[in-house]
Amino acid sequence: MFAFLIRRVIQAMVVMFVISIISFSIQDNLGDPLREMVGQSVSEAQRQTLRDQLGLNDPFLVQYVRFAKKAVTGDLGTSYFFKEPAVDVILQKMPATLELVFVSSLMILFLSVPMGVYSAIKPKSWGSKAIMGWSTIGISIPVFLTAIMCIYLFSVELGWLPSFGRGETSPFLGLWDSGLTTKDGWLHIILPAVSLASIMLPLFIRLIRSEMMEVLQMDYIKFAWAKGLMRKRIWFLHALKNTMLPVITVGGVQIGTMVAYTILTETVFQWPGMGFMFLEAVNRVDTPLIVAYLIVVGLVFVVVNTLVDLLYTLVNPTVKLAGAK
Repeated sequence: MFAFLIRRVIQAMVVMFVISIISFSIQDNLGDPLREMVGQSVSEAQRQTLRDQLGLNDPFLVQYVRFAKKAVTGDLGTSYFFKEPAVDVILQKMPATLELVFVSSLMILFLSVPMGVYSAIKPKSWGSKAIMGWSTIGISIPVFLTAIMCIYLFSVELGWLPSFGRGETSPFLGLWDSGLTTKDGWLHIILPAVSLASIMLPLFIRLIRSEMMEVLQMDYIKFAWAKGLMRKRIWFLHALKNTMLPVITVGGVQIGTMVAYTILTETVFQWPGMGFMFLEAVNRVDTPLIVAYLIVVGLVFVVVNTLVDLLYTLVNPTVKLAGAK
């Protein structure tokens, strides 16, 4: 296990190095940050002086080495707009995004497992056909369209739920202001969470169904039927446990993907998270904040995937045996 963890850490470092190079190299193609910083009233000579002070005229390699030295210590630059360290700005926005991803993940978990299992156990029933038909439609509809339809139905027509913002927040364990500790916060997060979950929920339903149907054809399941075990015991103890192994792997990757997908959801609902902040940074050509966001999201991917691999080795003992040979 320790050797496996060391290999994963080395791989993670290589991946983060590549992400940092790609993220840093695109900043020159985003536009001129001085346009947003000083406007049009500053002379060209003053612009060049400011570019020299910011190091924007230095060669790419010089800029990247300077950036990498600071990044190792956790300094990813200072936001041009907020006048604060980019990492601090991201950390201020991160709780809103993580709460949105957390609630969406809970929706996916508690809906996809029973619906996927039911579709696998009774594949020819009308309920199963309805679930699969709905999942096909759900995969085809983009998240922003789902968000707009939710706003129109539940906010405009019915007036049940708010259509934008995070709502009332309160301190959570003294760490950050959370919307999950207030009723108003829960009302505000429902529609964004449903829209974000709509991306992955159909995928997980179909994945669990296909894996479950494959497991139900295994010899040990047939042997369990021959022994006369209870149906629920066979379905939920023997079959579902092995069904969830590939789901864990895919789920870990998709959780990281959801963090990136929040850009569209947060934009539609004006949710004050990292995704909305990223789009504003692009509009303002706030390159330090853009680069920092890409690196932080890349780090989230790497950390989640590493944790999923470790969890997989705990759930599936054969992975340990394979690594020991």
